[in-house]
Amino acid sequence: MTDHTRRHSSDIVDGPTKAPARSMLRAVGFADEDFKKSQIGIASTWSMITPCNMHIDELARQACEGADEAGGKGVIFNTITISDGIANGTEGMKYSLVSREVIADSIETVAGCEGFDGLITIGGCDKNMPACIIALARLNRPSVFVYGGTIRPGADHTDIISVFEAVGQYAKGDIDLVALDDVERKAIPGPGSCGGMYTANTMASAIEALGMSLPGSSAQDAISNDKIQDCRNAGAAVQNLLQLDLKPSDIMTRKAFENAITIVIALGGSTNAVLHLLAMAHAINVDLGLDDFTEIGKRVPLLADLRPSGKYMMSELVAIGGIQPLMKMLLEAGLLHGDCITVTGKTLAENLADVQPYADEQDIIRGLDNPIKADSHLRILRGNLAPDGAVAKVTGKEGTKFTGSAKVYESEHQSYQAILNGDVVAGDVVVIRYEGPKGGPGMVEMLSPTSAIMGRGLGNDVALMTDGRFSGGSHGFVVGHVTPEAADGGPIALVQDGDQITIDAEENQMILHVDEVELAQRKSKWVAPEPRYKRGVLAKYAKQVSSASLGAVTD
Repeated sequence: MTDHTRRHSSDIVDGPTKAPARSMLRAVGFADEDFKKSQIGIASTWSMITPCNMHIDELARQACEGADEAGGKGVIFNTITISDGIANGTEGMKYSLVSREVIADSIETVAGCEGFDGLITIGGCDKNMPACIIALARLNRPSVFVYGGTIRPGADHTDIISVFEAVGQYAKGDIDLVALDDVERKAIPGPGSCGGMYTANTMASAIEALGMSLPGSSAQDAISNDKIQDCRNAGAAVQNLLQLDLKPSDIMTRKAFENAITIVIALGGSTNAVLHLLAMAHAINVDLGLDDFTEIGKRVPLLADLRPSGKYMMSELVAIGGIQPLMKMLLEAGLLHGDCITVTGKTLAENLADVQPYADEQDIIRGLDNPIKADSHLRILRGNLAPDGAVAKVTGKEGTKFTGSAKVYESEHQSYQAILNGDVVAGDVVVIRYEGPKGGPGMVEMLSPTSAIMGRGLGNDVALMTDGRFSGGSHGFVVGHVTPEAADGGPIALVQDGDQITIDAEENQMILHVDEVELAQRKSKWVAPEPRYKRGVLAKYAKQVSSASLGAVTD
């Protein structure tokens, strides 16, 4: 065993002066021989807060056994998680993006203090996954990320978005309370992350393409033998990485991030991937910006017919082979960098060498000659409404250009009630502001308003823009991450009811049709709002957080 495999734990347990530390560790199960092994910290995001993470305690135990069997000493510790699906539409949702920073900080804190030589992190919901990667980047020790896996569909092909949209259908009068109750009861059948190509499955796929999880990890059912084996394999993989002295900084390169972006586009992934990939790149000191999504998007098509805008769920993609055949297809087309090293210790091309193509009869993943959209669905928009950029998700099904009249709301809650009450009508551009990283604070998701719009049958007739963000389950003509945000006096703060707004996803522009003189007059009268929170984690976050165009990072 080479010295570098125990560089950190040696400082904790070696020599006579470390007897107190060894004494403490004996109490938690260390034997004499364990002090000579590499210590593998296993960060579990288990909790009974959400179905996404309710099974991860068992996955952590499997990863620990895998590390032990490979000659290391696994040590399990926990971090928090929150549930967007439960908190959406409430004041509690302000804590969602904040939790990404809390989780990253907590994993870094524990691992930095306890002297782990290598790490396995297991995530299963939107924020804890990029948080795990951010922490691994900061620590830069041999590491593997394991995805907790996707949920199975509910009866009648339902999922959590079915429930959100059913609320809008009920408000419109299309269904009664009995039907709403039926959807509520059957949509979430058990453990696993939300079932479409929403943010969790998007980020799992991006992390696999990045090279930080083992091949196949992103496309496995939460409750499956494949997922158990994935966890056990992660333990052995970390031991191999220790021997190779292969760290996240060797894997998470600029080209690896380009691979991750390519997969997100091909799969029709969530707008949150933009926010999280920017933050992950920042953590590992890789130069990545909004315009990189535009440049890569010019050459990468949308190929996956997955929810929310498509038909299928992640479990159905799992059944035909997951994302590995897609990656092989993209590699052969010259759209992925095959020379990127991964947590297997091999390159991406080596990992994909023996992967077989999808069966001919499947229609979940299209061929490159028959894309759903010839270029990216993720559009980086600029213009006098978003000088620093905004992020739209436009598949083409909702059109590529929209001009309408602004209806302005100062919070998500205010807009949601207006939509449910029927105040939003065809031709409106719903403007939700003061919900950015600083202004919210916390940059809440607009899943409730967008689902209400879809539920009321206005998906093709109403646009929505915000300095907040969207759930991966949102679809329709929606634009988020508008920067500068309203709390910083960005142009979105100056919009008034009735103003004409054009959103153009072909020219990548977002224009407020108000002349510069009028905008200057409005700006002169604008007064920065008082912070909504003055103490506690939300107040600290608002003071530290950067622009959404930079990933909403806090360091």
